[in-house]
Amino acid sequence: MLALNADVDPNRCRTLGLAGSVALTAGGLTAGALPVRDALLPSSGRAALGVLCAYFGLVLLIAAWWWLGRAVRRPRPPAPRELLTTLAIWAAPLLIGPPLFSRDVYSYLAQGAMVDARIDVYTHGPAQLGGPLATEVAPVWQHTPAPYGPVFLAVAAKASDLAHVDMSAGVFGMRLVALLGVALMIVFLPLLADRCGVDRSAALWLGALNPLVLLHLVAGAHNDALMLGLLGAGLVAALGGWPARAAVLVALAALVKAPAALGLLAVAALWTGRLTGRARTVRATALTCAVALATTALVTAATGTGYGWLGTLSTPVSPDNWSLTSALGRLSGALLDAVGSGLADRAVPAWRWFGLLATAAAVAVLWVRRVPLGPVYALALSLLAVFALGPAFRPWYALWGLFLIAAAAPDGRVRRWAAAGSGVLALGLLPSGSPPDGMQLTLAVGGGALALIALYWMFEMSDPGTVHSRTRVAS
Repeated sequence: MLALNADVDPNRCRTLGLAGSVALTAGGLTAGALPVRDALLPSSGRAALGVLCAYFGLVLLIAAWWWLGRAVRRPRPPAPRELLTTLAIWAAPLLIGPPLFSRDVYSYLAQGAMVDARIDVYTHGPAQLGGPLATEVAPVWQHTPAPYGPVFLAVAAKASDLAHVDMSAGVFGMRLVALLGVALMIVFLPLLADRCGVDRSAALWLGALNPLVLLHLVAGAHNDALMLGLLGAGLVAALGGWPARAAVLVALAALVKAPAALGLLAVAALWTGRLTGRARTVRATALTCAVALATTALVTAATGTGYGWLGTLSTPVSPDNWSLTSALGRLSGALLDAVGSGLADRAVPAWRWFGLLATAAAVAVLWVRRVPLGPVYALALSLLAVFALGPAFRPWYALWGLFLIAAAAPDGRVRRWAAAGSGVLALGLLPSGSPPDGMQLTLAVGGGALALIALYWMFEMSDPGTVHSRTRVAS
């Protein structure tokens, strides 16, 4: 057997993950989501080498994380401090590299610049801004209004000031915002785990060292990090007996990205437990909504961006989106078109509406059963339902639920599926974030295959039984 089945050395995991992170960053220098002026043609030799190198590093990083998970499941797992040191080492190369797996960071900067320029980001896309920042935005989003709340746009407006000086400085500014969110996740994840009876090391391994966190929150600088950090802070406040403070924090998270608003269900449930008398649930729900609405009104008045984001929540849906409902809609449309039906154009919208209804039904069922599940676990599964059945699919959206699964799910099938799903989703995009062609897919598979060969060789050489048997054959 390979040494994967032997005792796990966390230090070797750390070294292997660092090698993967360095290779991934190196590949991103020619194949990442580079500024337009630095981007290479996908057919160029340097870009091809970058894809190969990036996927080689990506598979090493995933393997190191998975292997470290074996150490976490031992009777004496690595201490949280040791895991956080590993996270810092793995993240360090990604911090100084280019954006990876998405060009959204340029959209954030452009939208922040639009706020500074008094352009309504909820009516116009970045094309209305024009100039260097707008040209960095992916073509599919050039004319798309922002779906983000006023909290995030106010932060993006500050970071966009750096982009006027230098694009790299602007990207680093947005990455610092994402790092703030990751730092909040790291602070509150162990506290949530304590409240939910989950081992801190297990929670940090699945919720903080997760490859999706490294790839899309650290390297990709997505604003989901800030949303999850504030959501985690709100849930800790609710569990600690400060429901009003919790409602404020969860509302702020929702004013970064709307899915966090589901966290108000958990706040209301926990607030109910602190009340006495009749109609406790109704009173707690009313109080939670009142605090959240007041927070929204105050923040919106302070930022001056208005409430237009309520009407732009469908903007992440691109025509070629590969969410479950969009894929089923395209398949149904093709079948309807093949039989000569005039309903083909309605297939995708119909399936998306069905997905939204199914999501609402799933969330309703989960909250009816929230007593045996607990509010944090019920919220985690609700956010996973939004990810799985919603109209838009992005790998980092899975973190909405995975972050709380890490803190609240009991040891068993759900945690194993969450870990396996994280590893698969981490492989789902090219470093540039662009749709792949046949050559790039071949290069990605080749890079991953080379990493598997390297892992096999490394583990075979480190297996004492294998080395001993080869020594006897040689003698």
